[in-house]
Amino acid sequence: MTVVPVSARTAMSSKEWRILALLVISGFLNYFDRANLSAGATNMQRDLGFTNYQLGLLLSAFFWTYAACQLLGVSGWLVDRFSVGWILACGFFLWSGATAITGAAHAFAMVFALRLLLGAGESIAYPAYSRIFANHYAEHHRGLANALVDAGTKAGPALGTLLGGLLIAHFGWRAFFVALGGASLIWLVPWLLWMPRGRGAAVPEEAGVAPSIFDVLRQRSALFTALGLFCANYFWFFLLTWLPPYLEKERHFSKTKMAYVGSLAYLLIAISSVVCGHLSDYWIARGYTANRVRRTFAGLGLAFSALAMPVAALRNETAALALLLLACVSFGLYSSNNYAITQTLAGPRAAGKWTSFQNGFGNLAGVVAPWFTGWIVERTGEFCLAFVAAAVVVLCGAACYVFGVGKIQPIDWEAGKL
Repeated sequence: MTVVPVSARTAMSSKEWRILALLVISGFLNYFDRANLSAGATNMQRDLGFTNYQLGLLLSAFFWTYAACQLLGVSGWLVDRFSVGWILACGFFLWSGATAITGAAHAFAMVFALRLLLGAGESIAYPAYSRIFANHYAEHHRGLANALVDAGTKAGPALGTLLGGLLIAHFGWRAFFVALGGASLIWLVPWLLWMPRGRGAAVPEEAGVAPSIFDVLRQRSALFTALGLFCANYFWFFLLTWLPPYLEKERHFSKTKMAYVGSLAYLLIAISSVVCGHLSDYWIARGYTANRVRRTFAGLGLAFSALAMPVAALRNETAALALLLLACVSFGLYSSNNYAITQTLAGPRAAGKWTSFQNGFGNLAGVVAPWFTGWIVERTGEFCLAFVAAAVVVLCGAACYVFGVGKIQPIDWEAGKL
């Protein structure tokens, strides 16, 4: 066990808390904006005369540019090359502006183009978060910092769907998009005042040339963190897109009961993430290595998420829901430490590029999980095998973090090896 100096175990400063609070809000708005089209889909389809095929294209358009900008290294290069605070501000302006203008759209091509802009703008977010945390937050603060951002992203789609449905019913989808995008831009005012500048005092940046994306891709740990995130995201997107239909179709829940249970599942992930992020930081501050703590949380969290496997096969409703909710709590163990692992491995000079590749690849699960689940349900007429598939994939994710990533410690970029 490595002893951490007392001087390194200080609490976060008021400046760090202000920046973190703004990042959490940006993560919430990031995912709120992703869910807004789903909330207004049927209204928009009716008003603008979109076919189901066109609606499907609109719902998937976000991921086209979101994943591409990260996989191609554009987002990571921007946040590593220029001032990360300004780059995040530009991305935020782009995605909020695209949301607001959608309220004035009258044609499919315009809505489609705006969804592509939304994806491009939001592709900046996670690489920027990692760059900021790696450069301005000490190791024993990153678990909680990442966990709070993660909690914001989990609350975003839950509240986005709920509030979106209620507000659209009263004011219409156009007013909802304009108000949401316009109000979100207010976030830029405090951000431009308080955003991090310079290299950061908490974690001084190393001298030398920044690693390229090819240097990152040569690292075995980069490939396994990307694959691990894909497996974890498969489980998350499975819950996000198919849990409500499962509860209604197979458990025969009313819309109200489904909303309560579904929201509780997402909320438990958020709460667990915050609690576990704090615990992981606590143990690291007490002297345990980041390698031991982060790997334990990630591996056990994903492994116990597989408790969801028998949910659809259990006839007893109480037992099935108990396993489902326990799996969600377990997932929070992983999600609180996911990007903290990346930030430790990559260091300040490569955090943006690494996260860009990892998040771009991982979000391909947003395409695969909903489609494959739908294919299984269409072929079998039930959700049992869909839950089995999600559990098997998430177990593969646990194996990636436990056996594939390797030792979680800063990479020696000069030597090009761990």
